Amino acid sequence: MKFWQALSFEDSDQLIDLARVCEEVGFEGVHIADHLVGPEVVNSKYPYSEDGSPSFVALTEHPECFSVISAMAAVTTRLRFTTSIYIAPMRHPVHLAKAAGTAAVLSRGRFSLGAGVGWLREEFDVVGEDFGNRGRRFDEMIDVMRKLWTGETVEHHGEHYAFERINMLPAPPGGRVPIYGGGLSPRALERAGKRLDGWLSTGNSADEIETILNTLKGFREQAGREREPFEFIAAITDGHDRDLYCRLEELGVTGFGAWPLKFSSEPELGFEQKREALERFGEEVIAAF
Repeated sequence: MKFWQALSFEDSDQLIDLARVCEEVGFEGVHIADHLVGPEVVNSKYPYSEDGSPSFVALTEHPECFSVISAMAAVTTRLRFTTSIYIAPMRHPVHLAKAAGTAAVLSRGRFSLGAGVGWLREEFDVVGEDFGNRGRRFDEMIDVMRKLWTGETVEHHGEHYAFERINMLPAPPGGRVPIYGGGLSPRALERAGKRLDGWLSTGNSADEIETILNTLKGFREQAGREREPFEFIAAITDGHDRDLYCRLEELGVTGFGAWPLKFSSEPELGFEQKREALERFGEEVIAAF
């Protein structure tokens, strides 16, 4: 049974050392969250809380994901990495393909791109990207990036992006970077099931996870992808119950996510306290499973 630790919202200067600890205590991988800026005034509704308020504030640290992941990869040998969730339509797909492909190369294939369309309109406004068509652009971005990651000479002429014959090197291992989706909207789940390589949970009950699994299974069957590998990393809100985890694993969950340390313990922990919390999780949960 595989466990992932969310390292989102941590002090940036601790992330490399925290990654070392995560590998030492047995985590499969770590998540890093993405935001470019923290707008002082937010009118957009956060879709994963009951009152629409985000679980983070404008002054939360969000270091640039690919820089952090490359640095963490340099001091580890086994730990895997993903972004949860990278707001793809705020960027150009050629730039994103370059950054993600390089992270995959430097980590020797231990990186997967967790990406979605985002919810914070104010952040899109800062960089002048269209918020209204972000879903359609993301669908096309997937095609663009997968072409470029092959390392071959390719061209693209789509609705939103177009370029003549180019190549992008270095190509990631195997000529691909797995893309994981996120989000609970029907469109997000359909995209993940029909087109992507996995899905990441932001926190759901076991019953919700089972429903999501069945929904994704249906979309994968519609696309003829039911036999293809699919990563499903679930953050369970029901606690650490062995029988529950085993049942969900049998249904298709491939990994379980641990909450960010700022959410699961005191928000102002020092590094040594964080180390102790991770070691305790390794002893009480990872080793037990």
